[in-house]
Amino acid sequence: MTAFKTLDDLAVAGKRVLVRVDFNVPMKDGRITDATRIERTVPTLTQLADRRARVVVLSHLGRPKGRVVNEVSLGPLAEALGVALGGRAVSFAADCVGSEAERVVAALGDGDVVLLENLRFHAGEEENDRAFAQRLAALGDFYVNDAFSCAHRAHASTEALAHLLPGAAGRLMQAELEALENTLEAPHHPLAAVVGGAKVSTKLDVLGNLVQKTDILIVGGGMANTFLHAKGVAIGASLCEHDMAGAANDILARAAAAGCEVVLPTDAVVARSLEAGIDNRVVGIGAVPADAMILDLGPASIDGIIQRLGRCRSLVWNGPLGAFEVAPFDAATNAVARAAAGLTRDGVTLSVAGGGDTVAALVHAGVADDFSYVSTAGGAFLEWLEGKDLPGVAALGAGSGI
Repeated sequence: MTAFKTLDDLAVAGKRVLVRVDFNVPMKDGRITDATRIERTVPTLTQLADRRARVVVLSHLGRPKGRVVNEVSLGPLAEALGVALGGRAVSFAADCVGSEAERVVAALGDGDVVLLENLRFHAGEEENDRAFAQRLAALGDFYVNDAFSCAHRAHASTEALAHLLPGAAGRLMQAELEALENTLEAPHHPLAAVVGGAKVSTKLDVLGNLVQKTDILIVGGGMANTFLHAKGVAIGASLCEHDMAGAANDILARAAAAGCEVVLPTDAVVARSLEAGIDNRVVGIGAVPADAMILDLGPASIDGIIQRLGRCRSLVWNGPLGAFEVAPFDAATNAVARAAAGLTRDGVTLSVAGGGDTVAALVHAGVADDFSYVSTAGGAFLEWLEGKDLPGVAALGAGSGI
C-alpha cells in the first residue's frame, strides 16, 4: 500500500490547511437527511483547528457538471458542520477559487474554519485540470485528504492538488487505509471474505482478486445462484445470470489453484415471490422447486459459515447474503453479521466491511458499530477490493515532501 504521511507529520500552527472531505450527503428540501459523512470528518478538522491551523474545507456535492446549481450549494452545510464541530463557528465562501475564496481565506485567524463552495461548480475539478488545482493550491500551505470515498477519482482536488502542496492523510483516510492494509494487504490468516449481492457480473474483478488473497471465499445473495447454476445445480426461478456460468467456473478454477475454499449454499429458503409474509420453506440445494426462488441461505449454510468464521483471524465483507430488506429473508445476513461482530468484540477477528448495501445490512442487523471498521466509501472500497490503485491514495505518496 502507498506510504503516506499523517496529521502528526504537519506543523500546522498559523498555516492554511486545505482539507478535502466528502460532504456529498443526502439532501431533501434543502435539509441534510444523513450527516454521517460530516460527522466522520470531525476528528481531522478538530485536531487541525485545535493546533491553530487555518482550516479550509473543500468538497463536492451532487453532479452539477461544471455549472452553478443552487440546489447543490454547500452553503447549507456550513451550519451543520459547525454543529458537528461542537458549536465552532464555520464561515462560508461563495466560491472555491478566485477573489471571493481568497478574501474569506485571508480573513481566517488561527483555529478558524471555512467551508468553500462546491468544487464541481468548476469543470476543472472533474477534468483533473492542473490550472484549476493551482488556483486551489494558492489558498493553502498544506493539503490534507480525508476523503477516501473519493480516492478512486482522479479529480483536481484529490489527485492534481496533492502534487502541488506538502500533504498528508486525515484521520478518516488514515483509519480507512490502515484497516484495509490489515485485511487484504497484510492480514493475519486465516482470512475470509464474504461477498454477496445480486450479480456476479458487477463483482468479477472483486472475486478474481479475492480468490488470490483469501483462504475462504463465502458467496451469498443472487450471485451464489449463478455459481450453483454453473455447477449444474437446478435453482428453479431464482435470480441468475445464466450467461455468466463460464466466468463463475473460471473463478472456481482459479480459487482451487490458489488454495482458496469457495463456500456456496448447501440449503436455502425458497418462496414463489419476494414479499413480506409469503409462504416459504427450507430446501436442500438441488431440491429447489421449478417455480420457486432462492431468497436466503438455509440454517445449515448459516451454521457452516459461522463455524468457518470462528477459525478466521481476519474478515472482509461486501454485500448481503440474502434479500435482507424483506423479512424473513434477512435471517442469514443477520445471523452471520452478528456472529462476526461477536468474534470482533472478543478480539478473535479483525473485521472490515464496506459498500452501500453492506452498511445498510449491518445497520439492519444492529452490528455496524461492532465491526473493526465499516467503510462508507462505496466505489472506492469496491475498487480496492478489485486490487486497483486508487489515484487519490497514490497521489498522497507521490506529492511534495514536507
